[in-house]
Amino acid sequence: MDRKFERLQEIIESHEGRVSHLIAILQEVQEEYRYLPEEVLTYIATAMDISPATVYGVATFYSQFSLVPRGKYIVRVCDGTACHVRGSEPIHEALRESLGLAAGQTTTPDMQFTVETVSCLGACGLAPVVVINGDEVHGQTTKESIVKAVKKIVSQEQQEENKNSSEMGCCQNA
Repeated sequence: MDRKFERLQEIIESHEGRVSHLIAILQEVQEEYRYLPEEVLTYIATAMDISPATVYGVATFYSQFSLVPRGKYIVRVCDGTACHVRGSEPIHEALRESLGLAAGQTTTPDMQFTVETVSCLGACGLAPVVVINGDEVHGQTTKESIVKAVKKIVSQEQQEENKNSSEMGCCQNA
């Protein structure tokens, strides 16, 4: 078996190949790859003995799934009624500008950030709301606060990268 598909097979086997677990399988696979590549969808269909159309249909029906590569950090800007009225659009624009995203572009070239607009995050009392990676909730967000949050992530990533490269440098000289 191709090494590329070993982890994929483990995920399918952990669900005993049950078609009723297709959504859970796709969720785990997307976590692994950050999106659902076409060849992965085909592999899932073949391994589970279901039609590729069925797998593709599920993957395209639910908005949680993406068929295009996404960044390490998924930033969701709520544009529901409460958030929109309280200024989510300028926040979205400031976020995109700070990340250097051109019109129509959702993911940064370095694959660090993907910015999405969602209809509702279910936290209207905190409007406007931005959620990063599904667990970091920023309520009553301002343009300044979300740009600061993103800069903090960028700084943490750079520190981690510097730490890793200095560890590698130390070990290479040994």
